[in-house]
Amino acid sequence: MFPGPHLGHLRRSTVAGSVTGAAVGSTYAELRARLAEDGYLYMKGLNDRATTLAARDVVLDHFAEQGGVLVGKDVAPRQEGVLEARCGVGCVPFMEGANAVTHHKAVLGGVLESTAMRQFFDGLFGSESRTFDFKWLRGVPTGRFTGAHSDIVYMGRGTPELITSWLPFGENPVEMGTLAILAGSHNLPGFAQLRETYGAMDHERDRLDGTGWLTMDPAEPARFGGKWLTADFEPGDVLIFGMQTMHMSTTNVTGCVRISCDVRWQAAAEPADPRYVGEIDIASFTKAGLGKEGVDAGERGGGEEEQEAAEPKVMIGELKAKWGIVPDEAEMTAVWEAAAAVKI
Repeated sequence: MFPGPHLGHLRRSTVAGSVTGAAVGSTYAELRARLAEDGYLYMKGLNDRATTLAARDVVLDHFAEQGGVLVGKDVAPRQEGVLEARCGVGCVPFMEGANAVTHHKAVLGGVLESTAMRQFFDGLFGSESRTFDFKWLRGVPTGRFTGAHSDIVYMGRGTPELITSWLPFGENPVEMGTLAILAGSHNLPGFAQLRETYGAMDHERDRLDGTGWLTMDPAEPARFGGKWLTADFEPGDVLIFGMQTMHMSTTNVTGCVRISCDVRWQAAAEPADPRYVGEIDIASFTKAGLGKEGVDAGERGGGEEEQEAAEPKVMIGELKAKWGIVPDEAEMTAVWEAAAAVKI
């Protein structure tokens, strides 16, 4: 249920002087302070609605070219993104990386690295900004969602001031799968142990098995404090957050594909995680849980990689037991009952 006892509304932000913000928006100094306090910025209409929908059409055209992904035009207009009934994980084309879809002019220049996005991040950092060459463009089918995690686990080898921007390509209500922020997870004292353990990991270096998610249950991290927040997103909206802000997504319960992209931004003068800039070898990202589902690093073969694949991996459950943060049933029940008692 949204809004409800377990899931509340994100706080909106706009930039003073922008088309949407006008004189009532916030200055960049105020936005930096809000990002530090809340752990996120929900920027309404930062990108242009029409160019966002044009980029969506490019992705849907790509799906149509693959065949077997979208229903025919005689059933529903392509723009609605209605999936074939049998189309699930493995059916929707994999689009992460640097490829013809992510770097199509309408997608890259119109949305992911638009003039509005560059101007915003230049202002937010107070200096020239840059992005990773790698883009996390995804089509999420019915019944799928992303578990709770912090991005530092996957991309912590550059500046700690790296910022994620999440951009939905189209009308994206909660029931289609929206990104949800656990507000307070980046700075509340109750999350300190989690930040010092899970938040200090490197998925690849520490041989963490699987996705790298902390959990699939939103109640588990919520017991440390904070509130889960999301919104019904519209074309042009952008959600921005830092590396230690825990987040996950709601489940896509519609029959349509959810199209969205994660783009990472940082000050250009700061060091960038070398895995995501320059020439991209998409196969190398499977070992960080960022590639195609079901493909293990060991499948690539070859010398050092074979040796790495032979090393034992660690399960997140084992680590949580070691850290002393495994919840018991009574504790989880108490969290949900407390949330139900107060409408967020």
